[in-house]
Amino acid sequence: MLDDGEDAELQNPFPAPPAHYVRYTAHNLKLQALLKERRQTDEAADVAKVSEGATVPPIEDPTQAVGAQSRLLSDQPDLPDFPLYQLEKPRVDWIEEDDAFTVFGETWPIKNSKLMSLADAGIPQLFPEDPSQDRRPAMLSILRSLLVQYSRLTKSITIPPPRDLPEGLLSQNLMATANELRPVQARWNLELMMKRQLELRREETANIHSKCDEIEARLAPSSRQHNICKHSLHHMCVYRASYHSHAHPL
Repeated sequence: MLDDGEDAELQNPFPAPPAHYVRYTAHNLKLQALLKERRQTDEAADVAKVSEGATVPPIEDPTQAVGAQSRLLSDQPDLPDFPLYQLEKPRVDWIEEDDAFTVFGETWPIKNSKLMSLADAGIPQLFPEDPSQDRRPAMLSILRSLLVQYSRLTKSITIPPPRDLPEGLLSQNLMATANELRPVQARWNLELMMKRQLELRREETANIHSKCDEIEARLAPSSRQHNICKHSLHHMCVYRASYHSHAHPL
């Protein structure tokens, strides 16, 4: 049962992690594994029954479950004050049976992974519907409107907010537009990575030429044999630099 504070946090467009995430420590997870191991050798323990590798409590009273696990782990230090079975991973078979899962108070189907559009959700859309159209001006306009709304709220909390577009509508449109720009962001990141790889290959090729020049300087004596070695070394360095530049084309 969620209290008013937790329910309000779930309705936040950017909710914080659940408060119980701090329970997933290395020590508690070690205790959970030890509890499951000892439970298998103690059928009379009133803490849980092992079903398909998961610890499922036979009772819904957490106090009784904590007492039973305290008896099984009496030789362990720093026992938690909550049932360790709450640290179990979500049951995938239960999610498949319900065809949905819940995240931050919202239920999402598992068969349809497509994000719901603003039109499907009944929310007015403040940016162009055509994906090929430049949406950056609309995003800047939405951002300015959102900043104006927050600026008005911070000036005086005693004055009722103006009857303009609510900040919830503005933030939802801004998030929807930003999500649709993910492919563009990915392409830009890929271009930066490819440019960086090209720069590294050019630097390595320059280092190879520099090393070859250093070796040729050591072979300065003008004997015929040294000239032959120098000539062969020069061709080898050119071949290695050319191979290094074209072995992995972009």
